[in-house]
Amino acid sequence: MNTVRFTTLATVVGCAVAFAWQAGLEPLPIVLPKPLFEGTPENLKVANLEKPLGKPRPPFLAPAGTVNVARNKPVTGSGAEPAIGDLEMITDGEKSSLDGSYVQLAPGLQSITIDLKQKCTIYAILFWHYHKQARVYNDVVVRVAEDADFITGVRTLFNNDFDNSSGLGAGRDLNYVETAEGKLVDGRGVEARYVRLYANGSSASTLNHYVEVEVFGRPVR
Repeated sequence: MNTVRFTTLATVVGCAVAFAWQAGLEPLPIVLPKPLFEGTPENLKVANLEKPLGKPRPPFLAPAGTVNVARNKPVTGSGAEPAIGDLEMITDGEKSSLDGSYVQLAPGLQSITIDLKQKCTIYAILFWHYHKQARVYNDVVVRVAEDADFITGVRTLFNNDFDNSSGLGAGRDLNYVETAEGKLVDGRGVEARYVRLYANGSSASTLNHYVEVEVFGRPVR
């Protein structure tokens, strides 16, 4: 019986790999930063918190040729200029979360917007707020749109603001603890030029931070 079950599982996995290869899918070219947790993570008392996976995140498959289309693209932000860092650091490829490599925004609900400079098919969005310490950022919302004013083609890809305190609508996604793996959001193959991320402080303070945002996709031809 065990042999049969093992053979069946192997067959299913093999078929999945073969299907992905035939469909022209490949794992995203993600390069993760070195984990930097200092000390023992505190016991976070946060509602709607997802359980740790307990192992590395599985590869995310996307069409061959998918790249980080956000690299070195312009970034704008809500509110005043960052108290620490520059907005351009959010797409510069540096993900270490060391002092001087992250951006600190004002307290309260704030957003950053990336202009991809052309419409792209988006397969995934990967971002790091701050991973030097285990913390949970509040009201994390990820949206895309065709225009800078977010009027045309607006899509919400992630929203863990369960009580609508941000005024962007109540979301059903779970809160999560920041780690060096970042947060990977499925882009669902939507077409958009602009990517906007919201946050409203964290379990550590009312301030908002970003280390890096990557948008994996391909330009629309």
